[in-house]
Amino acid sequence: MEKVVVTGGRTLCGSVQVSGAKNAALPLLAASLLTDKEIRLSNVPNLSDIQQMLALLDGHGTTINYNHETKTCALRTRSIKSEVAPYDIVRKMRASILVLGPLVARYGKAVVSLPGGCAIGTRPVNVHIDGLLALGANITIENGFICAQTSQKRLRGAEIRLPMVSVTGTENLMMAATLATGQTILRNVAKEPEVCDLANCLVAMGAHISGIGTDTLTIDGVEELHGAEHTVIPDRIEAATYAIGAAITHGDVVLENVIFDDLSIFWDRLRSAGATVEELPGDSGGPRAVRVKMDQKIREVDIITGPYPGFPTDIQAQFMALMTLCSGASMITETIFENRFMHVLELCRMGANITIHHASALVRGVGQLTGTNVMATDIRASVSLILAGLAAKNTTEVHRVYHIDRGYEQIEKKLQQCGAIIERVAI
Repeated sequence: MEKVVVTGGRTLCGSVQVSGAKNAALPLLAASLLTDKEIRLSNVPNLSDIQQMLALLDGHGTTINYNHETKTCALRTRSIKSEVAPYDIVRKMRASILVLGPLVARYGKAVVSLPGGCAIGTRPVNVHIDGLLALGANITIENGFICAQTSQKRLRGAEIRLPMVSVTGTENLMMAATLATGQTILRNVAKEPEVCDLANCLVAMGAHISGIGTDTLTIDGVEELHGAEHTVIPDRIEAATYAIGAAITHGDVVLENVIFDDLSIFWDRLRSAGATVEELPGDSGGPRAVRVKMDQKIREVDIITGPYPGFPTDIQAQFMALMTLCSGASMITETIFENRFMHVLELCRMGANITIHHASALVRGVGQLTGTNVMATDIRASVSLILAGLAAKNTTEVHRVYHIDRGYEQIEKKLQQCGAIIERVAI
């Protein structure tokens, strides 16, 4: 067991290299099951969730060569040796369900444990199941497993309207449809940059997909997909997290490797809070550097989370940490997950003044947070406590740091490079 110890009161100044996006890399890894040719991915972050997905793919028969130093990963699934995604792996990471669509599409059957992951609310799998049923799969739920099998040789195209905007649901059905017979039209799909990144990789593999970046995807199925090389997009959630670190400590930080437009609404809210946000010159069309500086009192800002291009739910906890020190009162409303306020009690242990009413949290700014022992409950909650600790007086100890390792690569090192006093300690 380990804990992260943060000594607050230091202003963050320096630069941070933003890693590849975990939420983009996971479906890209799963997409390797769709072909018997090699897929080469670069900018793949070294996170525990990535290692879990690689272990899952290894069990399905994928040959994997992951270079931790260069962050490149070569995958090839010449044949699928097992259609089973076991409970021991899937229970640790909800994104494991992303193998369901590719397995059924290429192999004709899949047995995938009902997923686990962060306990931040109900995330039903009906979008995945109902979509695959519409594509011609036969599905039963047996002993905690989703058992799917095609009645014919291949799935068949269909027109499907998702009942709710679902990122993993969109990704699973899009991957499955690439090898289906005929045309599939997916409506009310997620438009997140990570979904677009997957779609672009599938196109590079030979898939026929139009409507990328809109709420309607049209996929014309092909007989087979081929190999491809693809670079994982930068992690916009990590970029936003370190931007908030600069703001909450009244610092000045340059974020390297950021797609600025992917965070438009976040930059708008951060500027409203008083930060200066500047996109630095660089290659047109690609990732650039962004400078974030806070040299005034933190102003109150209201946010409402929502599907892209709305305010990301994955930045809600971090932004709440910032608002605990605002000069007024902020209303934060969570519309994606009904149980994503578990960090509130821990922030209050540090002196925050937060009142929850149904799906909203009223955050009244306080003059100072005070370090104490706190408990992480999910990936984003854990990092919100680190951010609060950076601004607090005295020392903050964050426990259950395995949550952090699921979504943040070398977080102590990156913060240390900007002047933070933070270390990981064995318990």
